[in-house]
Amino acid sequence: MRLLLAGLFSIALAAAPPSPQDCSGCHEVDLVTFETSAHASMGCTGCHSSITKLPHVGKPAPVACSTCHGDEVKAYSASVHGVALHNGQADAATCRSCHGPEHRILTSDNPASRTNKKNLADTCASCHSDPKFLAKHQIPFAKPVEAYRLSVHGREVAKGNNKAASCSDCHGNHDILSASDTRAKVNRANVAATCGACHSDIKAIYEDSVHGRAVKRGSKDAPTCTGCHGEHNILAPKEAGSLVNATRVSTVTCGRCHGDERLNSRYEFGDKVSAYQDSFHGLAIREGQKTVANCASCHGVHNILPSEDSRSTINPTNLKHTCGQCHPGVGNKITMGRVHVVSAGVGEHNVVKWIRLAYYFLIPMTIGFMLFHNGIDWLAKLRRGPHHATTQEGFPRMNLKFRLTHALVMITFITLVGTGFALKFPDAWWVKLFLGADPTSSIRGIIHRIAAVVMMVATVLHFVHLALSRRDRVILVELLPSPQDGKDILNMIRFNLGLTTQRPTFGMFGYAEKMEYWAFMWGTVVMAVTGILLWAQNLSLRFFPIWVLNAATAAHWYEAILATLSILVWHWYLEIFDPDVYPMDLAWLTGKAPADHIRSTRPGYYLKTIEKQQAKDGPEAPSDHH
Repeated sequence: MRLLLAGLFSIALAAAPPSPQDCSGCHEVDLVTFETSAHASMGCTGCHSSITKLPHVGKPAPVACSTCHGDEVKAYSASVHGVALHNGQADAATCRSCHGPEHRILTSDNPASRTNKKNLADTCASCHSDPKFLAKHQIPFAKPVEAYRLSVHGREVAKGNNKAASCSDCHGNHDILSASDTRAKVNRANVAATCGACHSDIKAIYEDSVHGRAVKRGSKDAPTCTGCHGEHNILAPKEAGSLVNATRVSTVTCGRCHGDERLNSRYEFGDKVSAYQDSFHGLAIREGQKTVANCASCHGVHNILPSEDSRSTINPTNLKHTCGQCHPGVGNKITMGRVHVVSAGVGEHNVVKWIRLAYYFLIPMTIGFMLFHNGIDWLAKLRRGPHHATTQEGFPRMNLKFRLTHALVMITFITLVGTGFALKFPDAWWVKLFLGADPTSSIRGIIHRIAAVVMMVATVLHFVHLALSRRDRVILVELLPSPQDGKDILNMIRFNLGLTTQRPTFGMFGYAEKMEYWAFMWGTVVMAVTGILLWAQNLSLRFFPIWVLNAATAAHWYEAILATLSILVWHWYLEIFDPDVYPMDLAWLTGKAPADHIRSTRPGYYLKTIEKQQAKDGPEAPSDHH
């Protein structure tokens, strides 16, 4: 009996498959590592099924993963990797490439597994971060894995968030297909569904949007999720580099399609992008402000609908609410006027158009006259030689009160010009330097408004001063235009052209100062009224249609150009570059103008002033003017 049992036991041992310990006698297998692998329970013969006894004869048949993983192998065979391998590309990814050596394969939930979500980017990077590999197979994406690692998804996965998207979540596992394949998860027709696996609520909204519907119809131009958010480099909207960041969404993302000339000719988008960029909102965005309205603020994000759809945020019935998010209390008049209007373009309100046309005529005519007048004056003085002071005698011209208000106006004007043009030309190099310490540009706006208030206060103080001082009030009478001013202009031009030898003389103020004074007052009123309308935009939108603000914007802009050029061409010539006063008439600083210049240009006024001073001081009193 014992002999029989021993025989049966020896037969059973002979029939049992070789154990890993038996195989390790000839093959160098790390049994400790193998015991931790996913296939440890199968032993060696689970995969090497052709070996039934030891010693085995000949080389064992190749391992067939399909024996257990039939569906996965079938999917792999049809994938971009399987097809490449079938076509003879030896470096195409195989099971081993992704899962690791056979004896070390770990389950995906194992943190050490190559297919674990946290490690998957590194696994794909073994090929897709190799420049030579990418060049050899003409893969167009530059550094896709590196971009993914820096993305919001990649960073979340690195933190251990298993809900964040990895390579396989978007591209698939064994069934990775080319993006051009209509079955691919990253095919543009399927991208919304792929992203919707995690963002299901957004997917439903997007698919009902004007973009989602267009993609369903087969449009290759309509944006999908990746069209706006990017592909491997998706960043959170708050990040500066994000394609949907508030400062970039209008110009970089929406503008890429809606500002494209070819797409515009196909779909007739119009000039909305260029109109937006030149608007207050667009200029503020280009300046770096993040809180100003962008395309998404008004049109929506994933729920973009045509304006005729009653659900659309830009439907006329909804504009009050949409605009009211930034402009509380905005009235229904917001619908009275077009929004995206190119300057001097179709659809511009007639009032805005006439303001623009008026300045198109006024600016070149005014500045042209100034350049002609000052040019011939300068050339004439070069020919005959400028009048040089023979004494250092000063003539009272501006008392302290005038000088103080002038100083306020001078400082604030320069400040307003700098901060105002910085808004209009945010991309200029000098603006970049100016805003270097203020990326959000909030300081520019604050300084501009403070300067505007100070200038208005200085102007009011000027008239209060005149109202309270009878002696100084005389300048208002002296500054009133008269028919003689027109004659003086013609005579001065004739004199400078050599058509007459008689140089015109003036009273307390000549035509040049009168023109400048009243032009400044007119410009101050225009800039103050339009500036207040734009500053109090919420209140303005409550009572006025949007074209009123467009008109205020146009008038403010063109008046600023006219005022700036006038100061440079007219005022600076009179006070600095005129050869008779060069290098500068210091009356604004000392209160006294060169007496020689006053005597030669205003002899009657000079004598009258001297006589009054002598009458006041008495006949024996010494005079500084002699």
